Amino acid sequence: MTTIQVLLSIFSGTIVGFVLGLLGGGGSILAVPLLLYVVGMKDPHVVIGTTASAVAINAYANLIPHARAGHVQWKSAITFALSGALGAYTGSIIGKLVPGKQLLFLFAILMIVIAVKMVMPKKTKSQADDFQNQVKLPLLITMAILVGLLSGFFGIGGGFLIVPGLIFVTRMPMIAAIGSSLVSVGTFGLMTAISYSLSGLVNWWIVFAFVGGGVVGGIVGAWLAVRLSKQQRTLHYVFSGVVMLVAIYMLIINAEALDW
Repeated sequence: MTTIQVLLSIFSGTIVGFVLGLLGGGGSILAVPLLLYVVGMKDPHVVIGTTASAVAINAYANLIPHARAGHVQWKSAITFALSGALGAYTGSIIGKLVPGKQLLFLFAILMIVIAVKMVMPKKTKSQADDFQNQVKLPLLITMAILVGLLSGFFGIGGGFLIVPGLIFVTRMPMIAAIGSSLVSVGTFGLMTAISYSLSGLVNWWIVFAFVGGGVVGGIVGAWLAVRLSKQQRTLHYVFSGVVMLVAIYMLIINAEALDW
């Protein structure tokens, strides 16, 4: 690693942290293209292993304030995390077997799905009154395993799937689902990171630089979010457009992956 790459890793982490702080989600999906095309990492598998490690650290760090605020439904959160952990580890093993070009092509498709989901109308009905203490355990475990597989395969936290999954199964309020999801995001990222690390596919210097930048970016993003609270919807549209453009670029340069 060169000094320039370290600085670019800090810069990239700052961007991701800023987006997470500003929009409350979605920023981590930019980690892979940033490490590939800004930092200049060459091996897609090392990029995914490194991203998973950074995601895990950030998720556990962000879990602390949510836990202190009482936003974590621990029973459902831990059940989802432990059930999905095996899926995440399995998904990471499968991901390492897929050639880099194909993996990035599939990742770009996932980015497009997320970009579209970010601008879809959100339900405004509060679900706090519908919260069920009797969680449908088999359904919760099944969903956790499926989300874990996807998370491990792509090296992402999977929060954009975990949050609606928790709400659908448990009917917990949105803020509780966000706080509870961080237990799974951290655990899934950790399992993926362990799998990739055992294969020597994690660059820890970049992980620490990325996370360091993310802390600073997150503080700035959260500060700006308060001042731009009325423009959040517009910001989501702008960010969704950026993710879509990056995804299309990744699809084009990895188009040869179609020749499977």
